[in-house]
Amino acid sequence: MKNKYDYTGKKVYVGIDVHKKNYSVVCFCEGEIVKHWSTEAKPLLLAEQLKKYFAGAYIKSAYEAGFAGFVLHRKLTEAGINNIVVNAASIEISSRDRVKTDKRDAIKIAQQLSSGRLEAIRIPSEEEELARLLSRGRSRLINERVKIGHKIKSKLYQFGLIECDDERSMSLKWINELKENNFTYELKTIILSWVNVWLEINRQVEELDKRLEKQAEQQKSMEDMYRSVAGVGAVTSRILANELGNMQHFSSEKKLYSYTGLTPQEHSSGETRRLGHITRCGRSLIRKTLVEMAWRAIKIDRSLKEVFERISKKAGKKKAIIAIARKMTGKMRACFASGELYKIQAI
Repeated sequence: MKNKYDYTGKKVYVGIDVHKKNYSVVCFCEGEIVKHWSTEAKPLLLAEQLKKYFAGAYIKSAYEAGFAGFVLHRKLTEAGINNIVVNAASIEISSRDRVKTDKRDAIKIAQQLSSGRLEAIRIPSEEEELARLLSRGRSRLINERVKIGHKIKSKLYQFGLIECDDERSMSLKWINELKENNFTYELKTIILSWVNVWLEINRQVEELDKRLEKQAEQQKSMEDMYRSVAGVGAVTSRILANELGNMQHFSSEKKLYSYTGLTPQEHSSGETRRLGHITRCGRSLIRKTLVEMAWRAIKIDRSLKEVFERISKKAGKKKAIIAIARKMTGKMRACFASGELYKIQAI
C-alpha cells in the first residue's frame, strides 16, 4: 500500500492488540487515528510494516503483557521502534465502554500511550525468562497434581469410601494405599488411571526440584540472601529469586509493591482518602508466595508478629497479612541494597 502522507519528524503512537494468529494495529498521529489494520502475528513483519508506513517518523508502540511474551517487544526494539509492554490492569477502561473488540482495545492502548498514561513494565532478559520456566513450571505441575487429587477424592466420596469431612491432602503414602485397595473392577480402573497421572506429575515435580537445586547453587549469593528471610524455604527462595531477582531494578519500594500487586487501591474525594483492596497487578504466583511467606514468618519473627497482631485488631487478619507481606518485601529489597542478610527477631 502506498503511503499518501509524509510522516518525517512526526510522532506516531501505535497500539497493538496481540492474539495468537494476528495483531490488530491502530496508529495515532497528532491526536487522530491515521491508520489501522490487522496483520499476521509475525513480529518482523509488523516491524517492517511500521517502518514502511511511517518512514522518518518517531514510532512508539505498546501492547499488553500476556501469553505472547516479549519476542514482539525485542523485534520491534531491534528495528528501532520504541516499544513498551504494559500490564493489562493499568489500561484505563471507561464505565460506559461495554463493547469489546480487537480494534477498540488497540485504540485504547494507542490513545493512552500518546497521552503518556501508560507505564511500562520491566522486560526480563532471555536468561531470566528461561530461569523462570523452572519455578513457574513447577507451580503449574503442583496445581495439576492437586486437581487430580481432588478428582480421586471426589470419586472415593461418591462411593462412600471417605467421609465428607475428610481434609487429607493426597500424598504418596495414600496413593500407594489406593493402588493396593480391593476396589470393584470399574472403580479400580478409573482410580488407577488418575493415580498413574498423579504419580507421573509427582515424578516431574521431583525432577524440577533437582534442577532448581542446581539453579540455586549457581546463584549462591542471591540464594543465601533469600534463605535468610523469615518464612522462606527452598521452593519459595527459587520463586522469589526468579521473579524478583535482587530487586535493584526497582527504583523505589512503590514500584516494587506495584509490580507484586501489593499496593492498595485508593479512592479519594475531597478530603476523604480510603484505601481499598490490593491492585492484584502482576503475577498471582508472586503474591501467593509472598503471602504464604508472611504467614510462616509471623510464627518465627517476633517483630512481625507484633505488627500483625496490632493491625489485625483494627483491620482484620487478611489485611494484616498483606501488610506483613508488603513490609517484608520492602525489607528484602533493603537487604539486597545493603548486602546484609535478613535478621530475624526470634520469638
